[in-house]
Amino acid sequence: MTVCVVEPSAADEGDGPPRAGCAITADGSYAARLARRGDSWFPERWTLDGPEPYAVPLPGDQPEEPGTEVQPMGDGRVLIHRPVAGRHTFSLLYPTGPGTGELPLGGIECPEDTRLRLLPPAPGGERAYALAVGARSSVVWLVAGGGRGPEYAPECVAEVPGRCSGGVWLDRAGRLLALDRETGGRTRTVVLDLGRGGEMSPLLQIADGSDDRLLCADPDSGLLLIRSDAPSPGQHRLGWGVLGSTLPVRFPECLRLPECVATPFAIQPGQVLTPEQCAVALRCDGAFGSWVGVWRPAERVVRHLPAPEGWLTGAGTWTEEGVLQLPYATGAVPCGVARWTAPRREADPGTAPAPLREDAAPAPGVTPAPGAVPIASPAPVANAAPVPSAVSVPGAVPVPGVTPARRTAIVLTTAPGLGAAAAPATAAGPETTAAGLETAAAGLETAALDRVAAPHPSALEAPGEPPEPEPGEAAVPRPVPLQKAPLGRLVTK
Repeated sequence: MTVCVVEPSAADEGDGPPRAGCAITADGSYAARLARRGDSWFPERWTLDGPEPYAVPLPGDQPEEPGTEVQPMGDGRVLIHRPVAGRHTFSLLYPTGPGTGELPLGGIECPEDTRLRLLPPAPGGERAYALAVGARSSVVWLVAGGGRGPEYAPECVAEVPGRCSGGVWLDRAGRLLALDRETGGRTRTVVLDLGRGGEMSPLLQIADGSDDRLLCADPDSGLLLIRSDAPSPGQHRLGWGVLGSTLPVRFPECLRLPECVATPFAIQPGQVLTPEQCAVALRCDGAFGSWVGVWRPAERVVRHLPAPEGWLTGAGTWTEEGVLQLPYATGAVPCGVARWTAPRREADPGTAPAPLREDAAPAPGVTPAPGAVPIASPAPVANAAPVPSAVSVPGAVPVPGVTPARRTAIVLTTAPGLGAAAAPATAAGPETTAAGLETAAAGLETAALDRVAAPHPSALEAPGEPPEPEPGEAAVPRPVPLQKAPLGRLVTK
């Protein structure tokens, strides 16, 4: 599986979406988060690879302070990072009957202008790394694992000139780490080979004056998700490319969502020879909340799904079979996973995808309602007609805060019992590539969603083909041709 990091830029950590609600190991077995009890926070470990998910609280002698980070390890222990007065300490937590065991791992002294955070969980689950960003350079620290005992202090494994952000693993061995490096007012992605002493190589440079960041990567297929302002200077857009390919980076028009920010957080693994078939999960943040988008490069269309109640925003994984798993926690269900199966591309566009179901560990003292049965998929909207130029459909509820635009159809069918507004369904427009090409838009498919464990069924439907431009209407201007991104020049001996 693939998990992606959501981080603000190195220049301003307050810029961009917040971090995910929990951290998940690279194989999807464990997750860790800071849970709240009253006014205090404590670490909590989730086990996700069993018959049903369950949580184990790991409270310490005192509540955790703001800025504390947790990360699951492959053996079930939880790494905790505590910043205290310029010193960053690390420990491994594990359950010991009714209490919590703690194994100290040492600490790192940082100047006042240096910010340190944990990097995403490394593949294999045996090591953990942290990134310290200073005024002129960034340092990668090995803070746990690697055959090192607790008597060893954190070790500096790489130092990079410039300020770095992000952090994406490119291989299954946990050796190649991609960072977004800012130098000279521009941000470019570089790769550190931790197996060769942190040797640095350039990975991504789309245009001479562009800011290019790597958001997500799948080691199996080589699919890369990129945010860059190369196709439209001053406006960052989502694009995709393939590691090792000589093809240009593409910037699909369907990923330009009006008045919201889309950030990829998981890619379907196992699609070794077909990266364009990988399902990608998007976190969509708008003025009225967050929801989930699902997209494949080959389809050029985004399906929008309402997030489950209590979703740990920005967290989730894909299985090789195309099942999206979203962890959530509510008062009634303190540890649950909602599942949604992505429809196959070759399926009939008129058929609804498999419903979303939720597997949960019930809260103590909470029992299911007697006679509860699974909720059937809602029926399609009767007499629904195609939407010309995003004109409202009878019975459809427009999504608040989203302005309809040409080639964008917004239709939301509200099922009984759905309290919160869901997300829009966005039609695909032309796809812009780095070579300045455009591709015709694909039709929308219906996305249906069932809530089995929670009493909130809903369905999202979208009409068919987007309208063609009216006669005399100005054509979409072609972007300035871009250089090909050097995604295939990374060579590791």
